[in-house]
Amino acid sequence: MMAARALARDWRLGRLEHSFDAAMPDRPARPDRPELLPPNRMPKRGRGGSAEGRTALLHSLAHIEFSAIDLAVDLVGRFGVQFPRAFVDDWLRVAADEAMHFAILDRRLRALGSHYGALPAHDGLWEAAEQTAGDALARLAIVPLVLEARGLDVTPQTIERLQAHGDHASARLLHRIYTDEIVHVGTGMRWFDSACAAQGLAPVAHWRGLVLQYFRGGLKPPFNDSARSQAGLTPDFYLDVAASGNGRHTAVNR
Repeated sequence: MMAARALARDWRLGRLEHSFDAAMPDRPARPDRPELLPPNRMPKRGRGGSAEGRTALLHSLAHIEFSAIDLAVDLVGRFGVQFPRAFVDDWLRVAADEAMHFAILDRRLRALGSHYGALPAHDGLWEAAEQTAGDALARLAIVPLVLEARGLDVTPQTIERLQAHGDHASARLLHRIYTDEIVHVGTGMRWFDSACAAQGLAPVAHWRGLVLQYFRGGLKPPFNDSARSQAGLTPDFYLDVAASGNGRHTAVNR
């Protein structure tokens, strides 16, 4: 967490060169905890109604944010050579945001008598990074424009559940993260559009092809069309893909 924020600060202050001569590792360094399990071995998570369910929910979200730090830094190190300096500016800023998100969630876990690493987690987000390690457009299509966009769909309901159970402190944290994630999805959309334009590709058609090739989970409604559109991810990208594999689309507007 602190390393990500220091990296972003050093870049912002001009202490680092726009140079990419070091090979990126296949996997990032990880702490001993949490134990990483396959998704199908993960224990069922509560919906925030009990203290245990709330802790499990916040731990899962903290792990997502921890993984998102690695994803943003890997995006820069692996693909930055293909883009201008502004690409590095944007994604190191995202990495610093994700580090802050992780810090506030871990602090909340500690206030509830737990901490990051106390529960198992799964490595699904990094699996997406491995699958798209050879294609910058695939990485942009899947990580910010599928996985992070899914967060925009589900977070408003999670906030409402936490508020309904009286956990207003956690709900405020999630709202802060949610507003940042709209910006992050927008950053992914902007660079995906830019890269498609540079290569003479139609963004909607190319995104759909990449999702069908690289994302096995399927796009599942309901979608938060309002937040997605704020980020530039308009329904013409995802409605047909979702309808082809997941039935009827239902919008969620928040």
